[in-house]
Amino acid sequence: MRVSTQMMYEQTMGGITRSQSVWLAAGEQMSTGKRVNRPSDDPVAAAQAVVLSQSQAQNSQYATARTFATQKVSMEENILGQVTTAIQSAQEKIVYASTGTLSDNDRASLATDLQGIRDNLLNLANSTDGNGNAIFAGYKTDTKPFAEDASGNVVYQGGDKQVTQQVDSARIMVIGHTGSQVFDTLPANAVAEPDGSASESSLFRMLDSAIDALNTPQADLDNAGKATLQAAVEKTNRGLRNALNNVLTVRAGLGTQLDELESLDQAGDNRSLAQTQQMSDLVDADWNATISSYVMQQAALQASYKTFSDMQSMSLFQLNK
Repeated sequence: MRVSTQMMYEQTMGGITRSQSVWLAAGEQMSTGKRVNRPSDDPVAAAQAVVLSQSQAQNSQYATARTFATQKVSMEENILGQVTTAIQSAQEKIVYASTGTLSDNDRASLATDLQGIRDNLLNLANSTDGNGNAIFAGYKTDTKPFAEDASGNVVYQGGDKQVTQQVDSARIMVIGHTGSQVFDTLPANAVAEPDGSASESSLFRMLDSAIDALNTPQADLDNAGKATLQAAVEKTNRGLRNALNNVLTVRAGLGTQLDELESLDQAGDNRSLAQTQQMSDLVDADWNATISSYVMQQAALQASYKTFSDMQSMSLFQLNK
């Protein structure tokens, strides 16, 4: 092979170019803190990083979903706490009304108290969140769940499907019950009617029945008429026990869900830390190795520059002298 001045020049320039490339790559790793800045740097690690970044994004989405779910469940649980208090207050009034020794004025006064409790329960049943969405309307969040018809009866007009939210890869959770589930459902251990008739499930109908009975004067009624009014009050008493048990069951489920959401958040945080460490192992630069490589390549490049500078003024003829 013939050795020429041109060949020596090209070989020297090639060495300088390669040294510059390695040095610049080390400099890029130092400036970005990443060992893999493009797929060509490490194709296997880059492919794994893409898959891992998708897992990180999904984990972040679930974390956001759990925050939303926690807010919804906490709000519903808070309202049901107020519903529980209202039902217990109604029970106290009904127990007092069942004594059978009250005057018509006393009974009318109790009816007024129960009417206030009933109206408060209706207001709670129609509660909305900060965005104006109904809490107990299922997926029909833009609909007022409960309304009074022409006869003054409360009817449910919300959705029949409860709101669910996926809060983790394998967990879908109920975050919004329908109004019928809370205010018009018998619990599994419902108190049965003594005569075997159907138990009243609607919280509002049972209260309306007792209010009507207490507003009816007894002075002109015979014993059968008084017994009918008393039976209506006693049926409401049993109904309120069922309604309270149903609400407490729903509340217990909500409390369990809040605990589960907290556990899922902790697991999600741990998963996020593990994914971050795994991503770092894949693409982050080893600072000691990177800085060492940068310094070494810089020294090598400076030596190449010096060699090239010395050889610029030389030719094969001068080397043979």
